[in-house]
Amino acid sequence: MEFNCNVQGISTVFAGEKTEKVEVKGNCGMCEKRIEKATLSVKGVSNADWDQETKSIEVTYDDQKTNTQQIQTAITMAGHDTQLFSASDQKYSELPDCCKYQRDKSRKNMNHGASTECNHNIKATSGSCCENK
Repeated sequence: MEFNCNVQGISTVFAGEKTEKVEVKGNCGMCEKRIEKATLSVKGVSNADWDQETKSIEVTYDDQKTNTQQIQTAITMAGHDTQLFSASDQKYSELPDCCKYQRDKSRKNMNHGASTECNHNIKATSGSCCENK
């Protein structure tokens, strides 16, 4: 923990904790539960709140343990497209009918690879969620 003093008082900064909003496609309350559950399954995520109206999730996480790519990978594995990645066609087709949102066909090339284990300990469903290193 780091303490910063200023004229108005003391503020506390927790190293590594970030809160970000990420676009996630979905339609209903069932989508919300699925998206939040997938997000919270990522080690280092402490809070996830998907908003049906804005189609975005506000996520709080420890950036020493995870990052937005890992979080978005977990969400796509649950069948939901994010601003960086698209869910596989198979995962999308497994969603209940009420959860099948309008997909952007031009993003098809952003899928993850079939049965690939990335170095983030997240089982991808098609492609690779990690940069080639």
